Amino acid sequence: MKETYNNNRLNPKIFEHEKEVKLFLDSRSNKNRRNKKITGIPYPFLKWAGGKRQLLSQMEKFIPKKFNKYIEPFVGGGALFFYLLPKKAILSDNNFELINCYRVIKMKVFELIEMLKQHIYDKDYYYKIRALDRNIDQYNNLSEIEKAARTIFLNKTGYNGLYRVNQKGFFNVPFGRYKNPKICDRKNLIAVHQALQNVEIIHGSFELCLELSESGDFIYLDPPYFPLSNTSSFTSYTKQDFGEDSQLKLYKLFQKLDQKGCKILLSNSYSDFILDLYVNYRIEILKAKRAINSKSNKRGEIKEVLIMN
Repeated sequence: MKETYNNNRLNPKIFEHEKEVKLFLDSRSNKNRRNKKITGIPYPFLKWAGGKRQLLSQMEKFIPKKFNKYIEPFVGGGALFFYLLPKKAILSDNNFELINCYRVIKMKVFELIEMLKQHIYDKDYYYKIRALDRNIDQYNNLSEIEKAARTIFLNKTGYNGLYRVNQKGFFNVPFGRYKNPKICDRKNLIAVHQALQNVEIIHGSFELCLELSESGDFIYLDPPYFPLSNTSSFTSYTKQDFGEDSQLKLYKLFQKLDQKGCKILLSNSYSDFILDLYVNYRIEILKAKRAINSKSNKRGEIKEVLIMN
């Protein structure tokens, strides 16, 4: 018998900020949630560097009121998607492990939940699971569900919730110290599963969105940010870094999408390089609190930009 989950009550505890609670209650997404018959309120199932949950209240006024379909080619944690819950959507990313998680949650969430229950919060166990990708044959023998459970487990128990791989593609984040990490967030996984129905999930380059988009579509671009310093770059979400050349390719894509008649929002760092690159477009400044930095005294409120056509 197919398992179901019923709970339509809003739970303010899942929100990170009081403003986010009010924003959701007043938003179009609450209506879309009911129309899609989503139980609970879906939110990012992974902690992701540069996540946008805290910025939704600042971003809301710049989001198009009407659009055809929603496309997000750097989906990451998917905060904006889970906030909007659009009727039509395409989510993509160049990170296979991430996209595999989305696909497994969409198609086999209850099997994933059972698999996550088997993982434990223990330092030696963490490094054993982390090392699975060092043996390619052993790793390839894992099922897609086992790979997704591994990714979520490492994200929930690794240092600072960081996702990072080295040049060989090996996950290299050290063990994190938490009181009681929630490895299996069953209620949210089910809500995310429901939100992903009828959503197209693609593994591939951000450049694919040019052929996937049509005039009137809303494209949200949230790439790895251009670094503010040599030590501030957290762009190794895949073994290919997202450097200056990639930022220039993204700018050309932005131009083509604009010419195509798409509605575009792009997030990036407040840096001279980005400001100069997009000087001919509308640029708004947002303020974000960022916690992912190797030095605690370098964490805090910083400026980011939201660029639109």
